[in-house]
Amino acid sequence: MSELVPEPRQKPVVPMKPMGINANLLGYIGIDTIIEQMRKKTMKTGFDFNIMVVGQSGLGKSTLVNTLFKSQVSRKSSGWNREEKIPKTVEIKAIGHVIEEGGVKMKLTVIDTPGFGDQINNENCWEPIEKYINEQYEKFLKEEVNIARKKRIPDTRVHCCLYFISPTGHSLRPLDLEFMKHLSKVVNIIPVIAKADTMTLEEKTEFKQRVRKELEVNGIEFYPQKEFDEDLEDKTENDKIRQESMPFAVVGSDKEYQVNGKRVLGRKTPWGIIEVENLNHCEFALLRDFVIRTHLQDLKEVTHNIHYETYRAKRLNDNGGLPPMTVETEENHESNL
Repeated sequence: MSELVPEPRQKPVVPMKPMGINANLLGYIGIDTIIEQMRKKTMKTGFDFNIMVVGQSGLGKSTLVNTLFKSQVSRKSSGWNREEKIPKTVEIKAIGHVIEEGGVKMKLTVIDTPGFGDQINNENCWEPIEKYINEQYEKFLKEEVNIARKKRIPDTRVHCCLYFISPTGHSLRPLDLEFMKHLSKVVNIIPVIAKADTMTLEEKTEFKQRVRKELEVNGIEFYPQKEFDEDLEDKTENDKIRQESMPFAVVGSDKEYQVNGKRVLGRKTPWGIIEVENLNHCEFALLRDFVIRTHLQDLKEVTHNIHYETYRAKRLNDNGGLPPMTVETEENHESNL
């Protein structure tokens, strides 16, 4: 009877040690020029940024967006006036502009949601907004799976949603919590307290803390989400934003006034001028820097890598792993039959 010979155990794979920086470089190669190459390409092609504004009428959504981009980009500049009747249902209005600064072109789309929160019964009024966001993911997915797809797929996906909170000074409404609870799973939500000049500094501080606490208790995650911090530097920077700045208490204005010999954006009151870009007056400058100057690219990446990928995986799974049928693929399928 032959003895069983145990199979020799495989040696564990030892990962290669990372090579030291410039260990084998004998001279300058030019790897560092990739950043300049990317910059030149971006300047030629430009890029898309789609921002949605949600909140009750009268909270200054259009004015704030105009102030953010220092131009008339909101629906107010496209024929809308205050005498229009409040829509009976939530409408979705998207207005596109191309703005340019320093040779960089940006195709900006502002998506407004007139009618949200303005009805006697606001039950499920967030559904048309969620439907619109998912429709943009579906549109991108269908373009992506086309056999002869475009070199550059038009991106209509919502990269950022500014949610306007009424400056009550008390607490969030059930509608606020319901909206953010449902929509935070499909889009980057940035909560802002509108018309912050209606509160004292103490009221504003207390209200911000109360809002943060209510969002935490209800398990609502706003952008930047903790689980998407890539490294310690990101975590440190974003923790400060999450714990101190959010929600941004802002004032919007597209009117200029003379203050100490300088022209500033502001709101005139009987007590003086509220300067929009003065951090002692409101947090508009923090919001602008956050959305445009430090996190704009990350907003786009989280939209593509997290929210869109989640939608894409679900659609493919529901479809048995097959891509959704487009008009082109349906025609090809029928011709093959």
